[in-house]
Amino acid sequence: MKQRFRLYRRHGIYYTHDDQTGKQASLGTRDRGEAFELFSAKTQAHRQAHLNLRLARTYLTATDPLIDKRNWQTAMEELAKSKRGTWGERWQRAIKDKSFDCLRDMTILETQGEHFLKVLQIGTVSTNVYLRRIHNFALDMGWLPCPILPKRQWPAVRYKDKRAITREEHLAILQRERNDERRSFYEMCWHLGGSQSDIAALKVEDVDWDDQVISFFRKKTKSVQIIHFGDEVAAILNRLPDRGPLFPNFGLLDEKHRASWFQMICRRTGIIGVSLHSYRYAWAERAKTCGYPERFAQEALGHNSKAIHRAYARKAKVKLPSLEAYEKRASETEIIPMPFQRGVAADQAALALYA
Repeated sequence: MKQRFRLYRRHGIYYTHDDQTGKQASLGTRDRGEAFELFSAKTQAHRQAHLNLRLARTYLTATDPLIDKRNWQTAMEELAKSKRGTWGERWQRAIKDKSFDCLRDMTILETQGEHFLKVLQIGTVSTNVYLRRIHNFALDMGWLPCPILPKRQWPAVRYKDKRAITREEHLAILQRERNDERRSFYEMCWHLGGSQSDIAALKVEDVDWDDQVISFFRKKTKSVQIIHFGDEVAAILNRLPDRGPLFPNFGLLDEKHRASWFQMICRRTGIIGVSLHSYRYAWAERAKTCGYPERFAQEALGHNSKAIHRAYARKAKVKLPSLEAYEKRASETEIIPMPFQRGVAADQAALALYA
């Protein structure tokens, strides 16, 4: 194996030169014998570490012949192949992140913690999220003998604060937008609170006029979303096509282009800090503010919707009436109180009481 370090003396002090990195380091001594001992220890330490790595590779290649050749680009591609639908499209975009360029051709087995930290420093929040998943995928596949970064050493994922679009901003966008189809799309997002991809993919068959219900399968979770609509949504639907897709042109665009159109109209209107997903947050906050039961909102937007958890946890501003006002309203309207559910016997007794 080629010698990596060289020993030399400058102004009476002995130094080592690293031929691989080009760095010089002082041994801090003028004594020739002491300098040779330190230099020998440094060289032996490097040789032993290199030998240990070669031994580890020899043992690991007995079970996986490609383990010393597999790089991170291979891991990214294999992980992206395992995803389907919109998740697959997101992963294809994610692995093209320029932050991963310094990591793509690096052998997985030779990667060290500082390599990951470098990627995380030049990357974004998205880089942090996807690199974690790629790292865990390599661990699960057995391509890594141990974690590169311990769980506690990963930088915390800190998302930017997201806010809902206000009614005034929504009306300003509608007034500024000249395209009828896009204006109707923004109105449907306001009233239905769906994600932009789900709203854009709505068809006439998804609308049940008899029960005034719009139902569809969410692209992200494949769960059914069922929303009852009122007169305002009915008026919008009457302006849309009566067969096929409700948004035949805008629905053909991918989510990036629809987001670009929305940001363009926001800039023209002077609105900042919102996206198409802000309509989903707005729906949830409006529901919380007006006293819409949380379980109804979960049925409308999905039980796992972050918008619901966010609005019903802390974001929506609710003006609570006094208990005195509620008592007065109850006495004036003669509201019959609902009995507590303590079992079948208690329910039967309560029914008998009110009968």
